[in-house]
Amino acid sequence: MRIFQAMAGAEFGGAETFFVRLALAFQRAGLDQKVMIRTHAARAQALRDGGIDPIEAKFGGAFDFKTPKLMKREVDRFNPDVVLSWMNRASSMTPKGDHIRVGRLGGYYDLKYYKRCNYLVGNTQDIADYLVKEGWPEDRAFYLPNFVTEEHAAPISRQKLFTPDTVPLILVLGRLHENKAFDVMLNALAWVPNAYLWIAGEGPKREELEKLAENLAVKPRVRFLGWRDDVAALLQTADIFVCPSRHEPLGNVVLEAWAQNVPVVATDSYGPGTLVDHMESGVLVPVDDAVMLSKAIRLVIEDDDLRDRIARQGRAAYEAEFTETSVVQQYMDFFQKVLS
Repeated sequence: MRIFQAMAGAEFGGAETFFVRLALAFQRAGLDQKVMIRTHAARAQALRDGGIDPIEAKFGGAFDFKTPKLMKREVDRFNPDVVLSWMNRASSMTPKGDHIRVGRLGGYYDLKYYKRCNYLVGNTQDIADYLVKEGWPEDRAFYLPNFVTEEHAAPISRQKLFTPDTVPLILVLGRLHENKAFDVMLNALAWVPNAYLWIAGEGPKREELEKLAENLAVKPRVRFLGWRDDVAALLQTADIFVCPSRHEPLGNVVLEAWAQNVPVVATDSYGPGTLVDHMESGVLVPVDDAVMLSKAIRLVIEDDDLRDRIARQGRAAYEAEFTETSVVQQYMDFFQKVLS
């Protein structure tokens, strides 16, 4: 089986991170693959470190005529059984040929970009259902979950980030974007006076969030870490992981926390709300409710039994459905199905 993957991703993002993770997992599984990405030095190096030599291209807008030609040439040269495209641009540029074309969606995207595809894959069941509601044939829409790796890492030094060892430490991860609702997290922090907050991520809202932290008088207890590649180590250092998102189709970050045995508090947005069993594998709160979020965080801090239970049950949920072995096998079964 020969698979050609194309990713036209942004500089940072969850889909981009999972693309690299899946490509490396395919490599470890011995799959014959070729990978093409939007030019990105760090992403390309991560792939090379795992034994994959990616093709890099611009993946620009309507006036980028070179990338489609390059993609067709490389696809023809590799002669894959399946082309798996990530993101709108890669899918709209996928060439026709003697291969199956599969578009992978991590959100509720406009299907006009996926007209060249034979099959579509959503990384949540709700996205797969959305595809059908939008008119995509039900027998050509599939759900394939993400996975997170069980990376073992030592905690990092709190002192290096000017954080006392004796205080509860909250971690949030993600792009600093309106959808992630880190503004709600900062407002909640004002009601949890004994806790510190680490925000690992980068994005357009950073300056606004820093000003909000100052206005709320919580800035001395907040650390903006920027984009980080040591997620496992950060989670091993934290006492609680919070996902305050307004919109979160899947919730990869919840899976990351589960894999590291970290208790989770999350908003009841679609992804986390589907994943988390309230008061068993995590604590759910309403979206955009800073007061309820603060109460849930304080409850987890103060209740040792609850904290231990949701960490243990979260880990069990991860092991049951979201390991590399399980998800790679689901992809292999899917490829075999569409090829038959």
